[in-house]
Parts: sequence; structure tokens; C-alpha cells
Amino acid sequence: MAEKENVVIEPATEADLDELSEMLGELFAQEGDFRPDKNKQLRGLRFIFEQPSRGRVFVLRRNGAIVGMINLLFTISTAEGGFVILLEDLVVHKQYQGQGYGNKLLEHAIDFARKKNFVRITLLTDRPENVAQAFFRKHGFVDSSMIPMRLWIAPQNSDQ
Repeated sequence: MAEKENVVIEPATEADLDELSEMLGELFAQEGDFRPDKNKQLRGLRFIFEQPSRGRVFVLRRNGAIVGMINLLFTISTAEGGFVILLEDLVVHKQYQGQGYGNKLLEHAIDFARKKNFVRITLLTDRPENVAQAFFRKHGFVDSSMIPMRLWIAPQNSDQ
């Protein structure tokens, strides 16, 4: 008889940091705009963990092992007149993709947003990556006419 699958979605903990930073590295290796940098990924995750008002990182564990993660950042929209979420990262380990774990994580995030009275979830996907776009559309996300633009700010040199 097959082993009973125990799937739990819960907030990530400090003990998960190393594995989560590795998962983000896998994700960023596939994205054109980003390069994996474990120290940056660890620092970013710690910023979220330090202040729960900044966001949440949820993990999906299957029989105790992390299979996937979703990272939600909180902000305010003046257009919506309320709190909104930026869905920053959704990652499922390669060997577990296509088994519904991404659906479970995204549904958990949407349910969390509803319960906490957020009014919108926004995310960015790679343009040529229409697999991800189809996945999010299936969950009710729609294309925006807004175009993301970025300005990278170089760290200030402390001795200037």
C-alpha cells in the first residue's frame, strides 16, 4: 500500500532559511532579469521574517520535507484604497512540479488574502514564460495594461 501523503502549508521558520534560499536560486537561474545570489536571497528572506508586517513566507511540506514555497509582500494601494499583496515568489522543487503543489500554495495565499481583507494580489511573470501565465490565469489572475519598470539603486558608499 502506498504511503499516506501528509501535506501541510505553514509559515516558514528560521530553520528553513537555507533551503528556501536554495529554492530561490533555482527560480532565479531560470529568470532573465535575475541572477542567483544566496546571500541576497537569505538577506531578503530575513527582512520578511524580522517584521511580519512586511509579508509572509509559507512553505508546503510533504511528509515533513519542503516541496514548495510562496512569498507574499504587503503594501498599500492608493488606487484600491486598501492593503494589497505583491506575490514575489512561488517555487516548487523540480521533481514535484506538475503534481498540484503550486495550486495548493497559490490557493492558500488567495485564502490568506481574503481572510486578512487584502483587496488585490499582483505578480510579475517572465514575458516568454506562458506556462506560468496560464497557471495564474487559471486561478483568476488577469493581464494588466501596466508595464513594470525598474531602477536599480546602487548602495551608497558610507565614506562619501
